[in-house]
Amino acid sequence: MHHTPQAMGILGGTFDPIHFGHLRMALELYQALNLAEVRLIPCYQPVHRKSPIASPEDRLAMVKAAILDEPALKVDDFEIQRQGPSYMVDTLTHLRKNNPETPLCLIMGIDALLGFPSWHRYEEILNLAHLVIAHRPQYHIPEVGAVSKLINQHLQHNPAVIHESLAGTIILQPVTPLDISATDIRKQIAMGRNPRYLLPETVYKYIEEHGVYRICHI
Repeated sequence: MHHTPQAMGILGGTFDPIHFGHLRMALELYQALNLAEVRLIPCYQPVHRKSPIASPEDRLAMVKAAILDEPALKVDDFEIQRQGPSYMVDTLTHLRKNNPETPLCLIMGIDALLGFPSWHRYEEILNLAHLVIAHRPQYHIPEVGAVSKLINQHLQHNPAVIHESLAGTIILQPVTPLDISATDIRKQIAMGRNPRYLLPETVYKYIEEHGVYRICHI
């Protein structure tokens, strides 16, 4: 009997810097959905927001420092190695090519889902991966429009389905809401304040040693 491998989680972002909000969400979803791993993929050049303050090399190094002792989380430098604008559809195509029998689960916050129809070739993404939406109670799913249509077509209430097919479903999964802002962390560092307990000690140590964000345009 053919056995489909455990689903893999994918969490992309600028990680400028990575903090406990990113990490807690990744770990909770890893555990709640029985994922094989969650890959953290720092983007090289975001297409929906301003360019990151830290260099791609610093952001990659901070992600590596953050997950050093957590085997559930892996770092993937594909977008940084590829350079250019970071389109998730291209990254998922690459992952699908290299993991042809593994279900892929693209993790995003519900705020990102609301902007999903503006993503490059977004209609193709559900052919490549499931969407796992980290749901927070204060957000409400629209009742009309493109996002509402996607939810009506693809929403599944049993999370186990992500292990039974390669792509095509949407799961809403509650997570602990940690309202931590990378922008606020950068501001605190630029002002000489201590952002400890908002991000891993290993990341803070890297920032201190390399002078990241000390003087920056927030």
